[in-house]
Amino acid sequence: MKQYKLTAPERLAQTIQLPASKSISNRALIIYALSGGRNLPQNLSDCDDTEVIIEALRYMPDEINIKAAGTAMRFMTAYLSVMRGTHVITGTERMQHRPIAILVDALRKLGAQIEYVGQEGFPPLKITGYKLQGGELSIPGNVSSQYISALLMIGPMLEDGLTLQLTGDIISRPYIDLTLWMMGEFGAEAKWSSADTITVAHKPYKGRDYFIESDWSGASYWYEMVALSKDRDAEVKLTGLMDGSMQGDSTSRYIFSLLGVKTTFETQKKGVPQMVTLKKNGRGVGKLEYDFVNAPDLAQTFVVTCAALDIPFHFKGLSTLKIKETDRIAALKKEMLKLGYVIHDANDSELYWDGERCEPDLQAGIDTYEDHRMALAFAPYALRQDGLIINNPQVVTKSYPKFWDDLKLVGFNIEE
Repeated sequence: MKQYKLTAPERLAQTIQLPASKSISNRALIIYALSGGRNLPQNLSDCDDTEVIIEALRYMPDEINIKAAGTAMRFMTAYLSVMRGTHVITGTERMQHRPIAILVDALRKLGAQIEYVGQEGFPPLKITGYKLQGGELSIPGNVSSQYISALLMIGPMLEDGLTLQLTGDIISRPYIDLTLWMMGEFGAEAKWSSADTITVAHKPYKGRDYFIESDWSGASYWYEMVALSKDRDAEVKLTGLMDGSMQGDSTSRYIFSLLGVKTTFETQKKGVPQMVTLKKNGRGVGKLEYDFVNAPDLAQTFVVTCAALDIPFHFKGLSTLKIKETDRIAALKKEMLKLGYVIHDANDSELYWDGERCEPDLQAGIDTYEDHRMALAFAPYALRQDGLIINNPQVVTKSYPKFWDDLKLVGFNIEE
């Protein structure tokens, strides 16, 4: 097992070239392919999730292995359903235990020909694609937004377009809005026609040059480092972020303002990639209560940050964490115990900490569960605990391949 032992610098001052947004890159690639575009989007993410989509679209092999990329599995399943040919799509053992029945059932209702190769309800899938009629469809709104985005992106290719009704509570709405915005960027007509219904017209995409902005999810770990640094003058500059970004995780700047981190944009222009400066800005709140229903991927970052700052918290809206790369609720509770924090959960969708501590046990290191966000969120804790060990640190390649290089750039010592 590979391990990194981290020792943090006393001062924190550096400019970081953030990775491009994985969420935008993956959507742009699918839409680019559906548009018949000739020029790949510019500044694509170099993470594993994006690379597997690029490889699949470039070679379209009979068997497409998307490894551990959940986004790729959902998006490519819908894409293959409307593209002529027969393919099997598969992934890692963990991916073959991540449910996909809701998306498959929805695509079948639209006329798609999809068979389960193995266990019913889970990948691998055998997909024979052809032109689909489309029409009206209803699915739960409280499932992964990637199912919804996958369906929306093929909407313009359907003969009758798509009218998609979302039943019950709608979670991760910013990710749905991001998809609709990007579809519009490529000439599609897709919009909310009511509070729970989205209408997509049968209007083909138009190919265009497209530049991908930097990743707000990646930025959140640098906010965490500024918050946890004992250097009162800590300052990190991040490149290529947009004020007014459609990325759901851009909300991290507002939540971190409650934890004493100030954000300053280089200019007042919105919708333009630019330099952002992060600095300490006094003390944070005494307790943090937040509903992460629209940004569940930030939960790990704020669990670690709040506990390290001795700020009790109660986080809701975390139901999707149980079906991510790992059961993130269980993983967080177990690994936080190693750091000496007793975290509780409730209703399969909440995590809270009231200040309860236990004896830390750091010798075994922090396990990452094949989950990039476990490594990314726990690594900054080295600013509070010298010699912190991260197990299987290579998992960061899923979204932020140069993360460890960037840590070295700001002065972290990393021993293997």
